[in-house]
Amino acid sequence: MACRWNTQLHLETAGREELQLLIEAQDRRDPCKPVHWAHHVAYMWSRRRLPTCLLILCADAETARWAEQPVSSGPAQPPALTLHPFVAGPHNLPLVTDQDEARTDPALAALSAMMHPADPAVGTALKALSAALRDLPEVLAHPLTDLTDQALALHPARRAWRELMLPVVREKEYRRARAEALADSAREGLLLVLGERGFHLDEDMRSRVTGCHDSGILRHWLLRAVAARTPEEIFEDR
Repeated sequence: MACRWNTQLHLETAGREELQLLIEAQDRRDPCKPVHWAHHVAYMWSRRRLPTCLLILCADAETARWAEQPVSSGPAQPPALTLHPFVAGPHNLPLVTDQDEARTDPALAALSAMMHPADPAVGTALKALSAALRDLPEVLAHPLTDLTDQALALHPARRAWRELMLPVVREKEYRRARAEALADSAREGLLLVLGERGFHLDEDMRSRVTGCHDSGILRHWLLRAVAARTPEEIFEDR
């Protein structure tokens, strides 16, 4: 059976433990959902062999309190399987409007905005969140940006969010393009020097060069290539 989720994240805790987090939005009570939640968590756990958690996002407190109830299967004493979902809702997640607080915990700030789409202060919260995401690496900012956009899909706040994030996205795209151009230039220079010096790269060395996108490392190899006596000297750790 195929399983589809709004969002699935591969995370690593501060203690270096890997886990996967399944995130689903729930906008109303649905008696059919709890058994599906339990099935999907067990399915992904068995498929990926990683500890699996479920986070349910609820934009109203009543639905959130319903979703917080444990899901059990089997006899009452003891149940064979029990799922305890994490639930975020307006009842347990206040709106984050302070930029410093948003920068301290961007994920929490994003969740808080999702839980309060109709709050009069949601515009201020989204500005704080966009400022926090601007400073994050793309690998961290992108999931939070998309998740916030999806959660606000049915609310006017989504337009404000997209207007705020458009300059951020363009700036990140410019930075990424510039970094790629610098890496391409350094790689081209390195390969040119290697060719001029008659150095032959084995498969592993060539893969390191073509697979490297860090212009600083490529320039470092380029400087070594000028005086190295063998190709191995260029890539050895010192």
